[in-house]
Amino acid sequence: MNRKLQFIITVFSLGLVGVLLLGAVNKSTSSPEETYRHIGVFTEVLSKIKSEYVEEPDMKNVTLGALNGLLESLDPYASYLSADQFKQWQKTKAEAKGWTGLILAKRFGYVAIVDSVPGSPAEKAGLSTGDMIETMAGVNTRDMPLAYAEMMLLGEPGTSIELGVMRFRNPEPSKMALVRAPILWPAVTTKMLPDGIGLVIVPTLEANRRADVAAAIQTLEKQGAKKLILDLRNCATGAPEEGIALANLFVESGRLAYSAGQKVTRQNYEAVAANAVTKLPLTVATNRGTAGAAEIAASALYDLRRAEIVGERTYGDAAIRRPVVMDDGAAVILSVAKFHNANGKALQDQGVMPSVPVADLEPAELIDDDPAAAPKKEEKPKSTEDLILKKAMEISLKGLSATELQAAQTLRDAAKKAESAQDPTLGPLHIPKP
Repeated sequence: MNRKLQFIITVFSLGLVGVLLLGAVNKSTSSPEETYRHIGVFTEVLSKIKSEYVEEPDMKNVTLGALNGLLESLDPYASYLSADQFKQWQKTKAEAKGWTGLILAKRFGYVAIVDSVPGSPAEKAGLSTGDMIETMAGVNTRDMPLAYAEMMLLGEPGTSIELGVMRFRNPEPSKMALVRAPILWPAVTTKMLPDGIGLVIVPTLEANRRADVAAAIQTLEKQGAKKLILDLRNCATGAPEEGIALANLFVESGRLAYSAGQKVTRQNYEAVAANAVTKLPLTVATNRGTAGAAEIAASALYDLRRAEIVGERTYGDAAIRRPVVMDDGAAVILSVAKFHNANGKALQDQGVMPSVPVADLEPAELIDDDPAAAPKKEEKPKSTEDLILKKAMEISLKGLSATELQAAQTLRDAAKKAESAQDPTLGPLHIPKP
């Protein structure tokens, strides 16, 4: 079976699973009768596969594939692990000292790269947002639980793992071996730019980097900074609460975000005046590798009118996840709560739109395209100039132009309209992507 046909079947299977089972897990919109009807249809389909398929199928693999498809249709970060896999996952997470630096999600049944941690083996190998991993250590990642894929990347420093990577618009995967390195989080760095602009680069929010940002701001102010640029590009790691704490460094009052889930009580996160460290004018830089805690911070700073956001739309991953253990020892790793901005918009899947979009080099979003399609020429700027930083410096120095002000206000008005039109029984209303 060729790769494109495999891809089509995968997408069709995910769609079928989503249609059949989504209602069975969405209690807020389905009656018990509707739930049983969905389960009944699924059971009948399995029965027909077993009795009518051209050859006797491996029903264990069929069922596991259906489970993984169901989870991906709900949440690209969810995973089902058997009892043995769950034990191995817990042990590896606790003991592993080496990693590749890849942040993963699922797309079309395959493992997709959210980002590579700056300075990690993955980043040095050129892996970036949107690349797809077809194989890991010779094992196809289609229907591989995401948590299991993440576990395979962990191990002892100096050991290696072979990956088959599909780049955008490239029909054939390229093979590469990543050598695991000690788990080290990159440091916060600063730079004084012309015209009294202080640049703070935050590559991660792990390892108490938020405190390092506070110290960096104070250092820049002593060096004469009158304005700040907070560079959150490719910052995709760190607990959600760290993103809230980061935003609080720049804000004395106001709601930064809130989290809520079906069985998770809503929690509001308010700014604490004592935690703010600066009042300098602020501009935030983002790209499609900005995820999790960093995009919570970016959203809060924008919604409270503390900063303009320059760059690309963020990835769209801001949730609380935890393993839900089943009776047989297996586990489902689920998003149990999502983070929302003060206007009620969930950041999950939607991300944060910049108020000043710049050089969006996203290759038409893999979620809307077939990564196995024939190659096409990509239109990219030939210059290696950092266009996002250049624009952030311009906004920091001169402010928004009349056109940019109007565009930014349109985004804010859309958020308010979505909030006022929201039916509380349906959960947060997402603003469509432009």
